Amino acid sequence: MLVKNRYTGKTKEEAINNAKIALQEMEENLYIKEIEIKNGLFNKKVEIEVIRRDDVIEYMKEFVKELIHNMGMNVNLEVKKRENGLNITVISDNNAILIGKNGKTLDAMTQVIKQVIFNEIGEYFPFSLDIGEYKVAREQKLESLAKRTAREVARTKIEAKLDPMNSYERRIIHTALADNKKVITESEGEEPNRCVVIKPKEEE
Repeated sequence: MLVKNRYTGKTKEEAINNAKIALQEMEENLYIKEIEIKNGLFNKKVEIEVIRRDDVIEYMKEFVKELIHNMGMNVNLEVKKRENGLNITVISDNNAILIGKNGKTLDAMTQVIKQVIFNEIGEYFPFSLDIGEYKVAREQKLESLAKRTAREVARTKIEAKLDPMNSYERRIIHTALADNKKVITESEGEEPNRCVVIKPKEEE
């Protein structure tokens, strides 16, 4: 269960200060939601709900383990904190099942976790979920594909449409070619068939 704390003050700022002192945390490490404002005859009281970032991380780790355990597998997790988020790598005896065809099971798990955390803290918590090193290997393949295709487009001056990809994969292609002086990239189509088109830059 995610630990949620409640604090009060005459103003929201005072309530937040009380939370910072009690939890010994800086405000950027807290998720704060105003619960209610009570107006008495002589004073006003603001109540807030506060969740520590570290508690969100612990909750995510336990949720991921439970989610996969319910699929009939036991796993180990490697967790690395980023400046504003988290990298979670799942290590199991059957990575292929957890990844799914073209990463679809992994994508589905990511969406479930994202929504569950959003429901708990009221905002999206930035994280990356990987199985083994599937995403690392996939990213390297996509970067290689992007650069190889860009060279061909620059040579022939003919645009190339890549296979449909999810938003994460399309972002890898766009990023890989962002500084390319000879081609531009655009996303076209509707989900789930949205794809990246690599086009030659018009000569100035």
